[in-house]
Amino acid sequence: MRKFFVTNLLIVLLLNLLVKPFWIFGIDRSVQNTVGSEEYGFYFALFNFTLILNILLDLGITNFNNRNIAQHHQLLNKHLSNVLSLKLLLFVFYTVVVFSIALIIGYRGRQLYLLIFLVINQFFLSLILYLRSNLSALHLFKTDSFVSVLDRLIMIVFCAVLIWRNPFSEKFTIEQFVYAQTLAYMIASAIALWIVLHKAGKIHLHIDWQFFIVFLKQSYPYAILILLMSFYNRIDGVMLERMLENGKEQAGIYAQSFRILDAATMVAYLFGGILLPMFSRMIKEKQDVYPLVQLSYKLIILPVILFLVVAWIYGSQIMDTLYHHNDDYSTNVFRILILGLFATSTTYIYGTLLTANGNLKELNRMALITMIINIGMNLILIPRFQALGSAISAVTAQLFAAFYQIILSNKIFNFRTNYKFIAQLLLYVFFSAGIGLCCHYYISNWIVSILLIGISGLFVVVVTGILNVKMIMKFFDKD
Repeated sequence: MRKFFVTNLLIVLLLNLLVKPFWIFGIDRSVQNTVGSEEYGFYFALFNFTLILNILLDLGITNFNNRNIAQHHQLLNKHLSNVLSLKLLLFVFYTVVVFSIALIIGYRGRQLYLLIFLVINQFFLSLILYLRSNLSALHLFKTDSFVSVLDRLIMIVFCAVLIWRNPFSEKFTIEQFVYAQTLAYMIASAIALWIVLHKAGKIHLHIDWQFFIVFLKQSYPYAILILLMSFYNRIDGVMLERMLENGKEQAGIYAQSFRILDAATMVAYLFGGILLPMFSRMIKEKQDVYPLVQLSYKLIILPVILFLVVAWIYGSQIMDTLYHHNDDYSTNVFRILILGLFATSTTYIYGTLLTANGNLKELNRMALITMIINIGMNLILIPRFQALGSAISAVTAQLFAAFYQIILSNKIFNFRTNYKFIAQLLLYVFFSAGIGLCCHYYISNWIVSILLIGISGLFVVVVTGILNVKMIMKFFDKD
């Protein structure tokens, strides 16, 4: 099982590292540089608004389905027929709720027009994620990896044409960006559906209210968890845009840093996608999950720490390279917000384990407290510090959630506290930071410095014994 995890993780990482960084920094970043921070902030706030409520399209179906199909493959055909019908009904419900709330909080005119397409985009995105949950539950990770990057590949083509060789107008607009997303999601969802149908066989869409009620009763704890997590992860941009007179501009500044955090979190997200069905099956078969938890956490947190050192030391250079409109304030927002990477990476390991074990009540309690912390701090800090206040609020909430999940996992699974690993980790942080500062002061070329920090970090990993070649080979040799 561990060999299977490492092998498929490498494949998933390769595909996603080839496509998604180019989308984020080649296309999405170019969109913001082209239309400006204020215009992109307008889109960013609306996008986050629809994303927060995205769970109404799913109600926990995807996560529950991943765990359930991983344990009972024979249910694929039955569930697929019913869930697809259910998702169409949920789309109608989601649309009504989104536009009702939008009118209540003051969205008008152009905002409502753009919401039409963003709502459609969220439906197709939700459909793709549900279809992918069936593939990963069947342990078809290679196929799932292809589907996971398919929409981005299509959007890269569409947006590249619109940005650099726009055949429709001289000026690229944020509306054209959204239209390209809509078309790409439609094509990707059609291909994903065709692949899943090939595995499931013929299906017959029909409305089975009894199935819907039973299924939603089982999945609603997942829905509550995702809704609460969406609030504390995505509410910042919406609150900035609504609370401040220059809200669109501040949301755009926040989006600059959030884009980098989102890209860096991609690796942890891929870990979680692979680990959920694997943890679910191992727990069902009463296998020891601690070795897999330990390996996955080490593989993800060590490069994260190195990345955070680089981000703090060379934050100004990174922001100047990526964005046309940047200043010291934007850099400070980035340096604070990027610290959330440590928390989100931790959550994708321990939160996934707790989800696989069915500890939804405990996770929902954690998410509710985290949401209250984030929203409460935003209400206090945004008026005074604007985007920087949102960054502080987000990181504080995320760190609380991460340590809560570590403590909860240790308690439920009786994991022993690994003091040796904690000491090694602190030593790794100390040496990495020291090496980073030395490179910063004595090497003028910051690109060369980053390369040296990376090489030195790898050396420190080997010397401290946190992760060694023998351990990696051991996991490759074992199933």
